[in-house]
Amino acid sequence: MEPKRKSIALPIYLLTAALFLNITLASRPLDPGALIIGLSMIILIAYVHFLVRRFFSYGDPYLVSLVSILPVVGIALIYRINSALAFRQVIWFILGIFVFSVVVILLPDLQRFAKLRYLYLVLTLAFVSMAMLIGTEVYGAKNWVFIGGFSFQPSEFGKIFYVLYLASALRTYKDLKSLLEPAAVVAVCLGFMVLQKDLGSALIFTFVALAMLFVATHKLKYILASFGVGSLGAVVSYKLFRHVRIRVLMWRNPFSDRNGDGYQIVQGLYAIASGGLFGRGLFQGSPQSIPVRESDYIFAVMAEELGLLFCLGILLVYLLIFYRSIRVSLNVESLFSSLLTVGFSIMIAMQVLVIVGGVMNAIPLTGITLPLISYGGTSMLTVFFALGIIQKTSEEVQ
Repeated sequence: MEPKRKSIALPIYLLTAALFLNITLASRPLDPGALIIGLSMIILIAYVHFLVRRFFSYGDPYLVSLVSILPVVGIALIYRINSALAFRQVIWFILGIFVFSVVVILLPDLQRFAKLRYLYLVLTLAFVSMAMLIGTEVYGAKNWVFIGGFSFQPSEFGKIFYVLYLASALRTYKDLKSLLEPAAVVAVCLGFMVLQKDLGSALIFTFVALAMLFVATHKLKYILASFGVGSLGAVVSYKLFRHVRIRVLMWRNPFSDRNGDGYQIVQGLYAIASGGLFGRGLFQGSPQSIPVRESDYIFAVMAEELGLLFCLGILLVYLLIFYRSIRVSLNVESLFSSLLTVGFSIMIAMQVLVIVGGVMNAIPLTGITLPLISYGGTSMLTVFFALGIIQKTSEEVQ
C-alpha cells in the first residue's frame, strides 16, 4: 500500500508548489510570503500523511490524500484575495490538523461514546439555540456569536453534536415509538435554524437526519413521511418569513433586483461566465466585485480565475471523499460507527451541494462555507473533526 500512498501525495505537493509559485510570480513586487505559505502547506500535508501511515496503517489510505487537496486550493485563493486572511487560515488549518490528530490517535474506541446520548442532546440544543439568544445578525442571518475579539458560528459545533446525538439515539431503534424523541429534537433544531435565518444549516440538518434515519430503520415509508412533513414546513416558512420569500424570489429571477437583494447572485454569475472553461488566471479576475468572496462565494472566484474545468475537478474530489466515506459506513460492523460515518459524510456533502448550487443559482442561495476551501475557522475545525471520525472508523473495516 505504501507506494500507492506516495503516488497520491506527490501530485498534491506539485499542485501546492505550482499554485503558490504562480502567486509569487504574479505579484508585483514579487511576494515571498506566498512561497513561505506554500512550503508550510507541503510540510503540514506530509505530516498528516505520515500520521495516518504511522497510526492507521489499516485505515483508508486515500481519504487523507483527497482531503489534503482542498485546503491547498482554498488558502491559495484566499491569499490571492487577502494575504492577511490567508495567514490566519493557515493557523486554522494547523488547528484543524491538531483536532484530526487528537481524534485519530488519542480518542479511544468510538463505542465508548455511544451511550452519551443525553450529553449530546444537551450540547446540541445549547449550540443551535445560542445564536438565537446571544447572536449577532451578519449578512441577514443571525448565526454568529461574538465574545470579546473572538467570533464563531455555534451551528457549526451544533452539527457535530447533532450527528453524535442521532447516532446514539437511532442505534437503539426498535419501533416508531423510539423515533419520537429524535424527531422532536430534529424539529426543534430546524425551528431554531429557520428563526435565525440560517437556511443553509436547516437544509443540512434535514438531510443528515433523513440519511441517518434510513440507515437505522431501512424503512422507506419513514423517509417519505419525513419528506412530506418537511415540505409542509417549507411551505409554512415561505408564508411566514419574509427572508425565505426573498431568497426564493432572487433564485427565480436575481436580475429583477440586480443592485439590491440579487446583487450577490448576479455578480457571482458574471464571474463564473467570464472565467469560462479554463479561467482568466490568478490575479486576472475581478473578485473585488463579488460580495463575501473569501467565504460564501469563493467558488465564484475559483471559477473566474481557475475555470470551470478546475472547479469540476474540485467537485470530483468532494465526490471521491464522499464515496470513500460511505464505503466505510457500508463495511463497518458497528451500527453506531456506521451512523456516525453516514451523518458526517452527508453533512459535508450537503454543505458542498447547498453552497455550490446557490452560487450557480440552481437552488435558492444560503450563506454557508465551501468545506476546507472557504475562509472560516469554525468550519475548518468541525470538518476536520468529522473527517477524523471517518478516518478512525475506517480502521474498524476488516
